Amino acid sequence: MITLRLDPILEQAVNNTAKNLGFTKSDLIRKSILEYLDKLGKQSAWEAGQDLFGKYDSGYNNLSADRKAILKDKIEAKRG
Repeated sequence: MITLRLDPILEQAVNNTAKNLGFTKSDLIRKSILEYLDKLGKQSAWEAGQDLFGKYDSGYNNLSADRKAILKDKIEAKRG
């Protein structure tokens, strides 16, 4: 058993939606939670790491194509 507190606007939206769909409020909330949990369990690799991809930028737009030349330039610059 779970007690859930909703702000008045959200509670009214739940009431209206449940009524329009012919569900009880409990049924609507139960189905919504089940659907949400099911969706979480089916994340793709992209969805799971989306907040990490592109987080750190090298500053090079051509890094994948010219990585060897860029590395060579960096090594030569260190040798001076």
